[in-house]
Amino acid sequence: MGDGLLGTGPRGVFRRTLPPLEETGQPRMAKVLGLGQLTLIGVGAIIGAGIFSLAGAVARDVAGPAVLISFLIAGAASVCAAFAYAEFAGMVPRAGSSYTYASAVLGEVVGWIIGWDLLLEYTAIVAAVSIGMSGYVGFLVERMGIDLPVWMMGAPGTGEGHRVDLVAMLICLGVAWLLNRGTRTSARVDVVLTVVKIAVVLLVIVVGLTQVDSANLEPFAPFGFGGAVAGAATVFFAVFGYDALSTAAEESKQAQRHLPKAMLLSLGICMVLYALACIVLTGMVHYTQVDPARGFSAAFESVGLGGVGTVIAIGAVLGIVTVSFSFMMGASRLWYAMSRDGLMPRWFGALHPRRQVPHRATWIIGGVAAVLAGLLPVREAAELTNIGVLFAFVLVCVAVVVMRYRRPDLPRGFRCPGMPVIPLLGVGFSVWLMTFLKAETWWRFGLWLLIGLVVYIAYSYRATRKVVPGGSVDLGILGR
Repeated sequence: MGDGLLGTGPRGVFRRTLPPLEETGQPRMAKVLGLGQLTLIGVGAIIGAGIFSLAGAVARDVAGPAVLISFLIAGAASVCAAFAYAEFAGMVPRAGSSYTYASAVLGEVVGWIIGWDLLLEYTAIVAAVSIGMSGYVGFLVERMGIDLPVWMMGAPGTGEGHRVDLVAMLICLGVAWLLNRGTRTSARVDVVLTVVKIAVVLLVIVVGLTQVDSANLEPFAPFGFGGAVAGAATVFFAVFGYDALSTAAEESKQAQRHLPKAMLLSLGICMVLYALACIVLTGMVHYTQVDPARGFSAAFESVGLGGVGTVIAIGAVLGIVTVSFSFMMGASRLWYAMSRDGLMPRWFGALHPRRQVPHRATWIIGGVAAVLAGLLPVREAAELTNIGVLFAFVLVCVAVVVMRYRRPDLPRGFRCPGMPVIPLLGVGFSVWLMTFLKAETWWRFGLWLLIGLVVYIAYSYRATRKVVPGGSVDLGILGR
């Protein structure tokens, strides 16, 4: 396409970029994560508010017991994209996830659009899962006989007297503090909390299956198949945690081997747990009686198992922290990659001199997430997240097809099966789910992208050429 503005040369916005890793002696993130830790971080990112809170809200208002179908549809779309992500993760073990992949294959401006989009989406999901936690905190304090001020128990419009969700805000800031302790320390805490969360989900399933009443599952799809699909578009953020996992590539000991395995393992484990938990929730309580804020705890209390409900609430609170951890880590590593590449001021992506983590980006993301968590209802935050991630999935699935046919010779730690059918199914599923999101969500998404293009034109286009000069990268370096 030449060296015009729309070309792939040094001046072109479609030049393919893949900045080299820092030279010896320069600050870089420590490689401390193995396969087990990566898999548990992925599980920690996937299982959280999606199952503990959002499943109840979707079951009651959108899908009924067919919320099970909602999760299966979302999972089918996600697994197609997961194969594409896994192939890229085995080729491009760099921080930045789909931003880095798209920049290397589809060009700089496409990578910028995805990176800018995901900065908002990752921050929004940290807010969404923190909001989901506050309902269980409310359940716990009620069981303890403590009356907290009503004004601090939810965002405006979520209940009488609610002014701000202070608990969710404090969680966001607490996770930012934990991440700034260093990757090794925070990852160990995350692994412990993830194990606790998995144990709680297994408790829900094992005990809950004994309390299922098949009469509660009728009618199975009271809102029709359309309701199940609309539910899938809402719960989708609950099944793509591996996307945030891929942003930790430069902190993985053997990224090309371990990242693809960790992505697919974490998604497979979580889909089995999701399916069983949905059956338990809508089988224990009729969908019209499901509590959207504290679903499982309230369900167990309704059948006389209040003690189990309390244990679940504690596990939900601890478990949801791991989701906030994974996505805030993803957002800060994405910001680090974009700053390193010159698309954002390098000050934002600077690493802490001792702990070697992007501390400034982490605190900013924690602060913005806290504001969103304090003022938005959980469903609005979830839908704001989903449209951006679905958009990124479309581009990554397209990119993996382009790369396979453009450079089939490049070494790959993992090869997406069923090429090109599987990635194209990922595109189709993602576009289909996007059509079920509200018009307001599309407007917000469009406005954010417009702001991003203004930033790219005014700052990023020139700044990145000083940091990463030259034309399109030789993709052969991926094999080295």
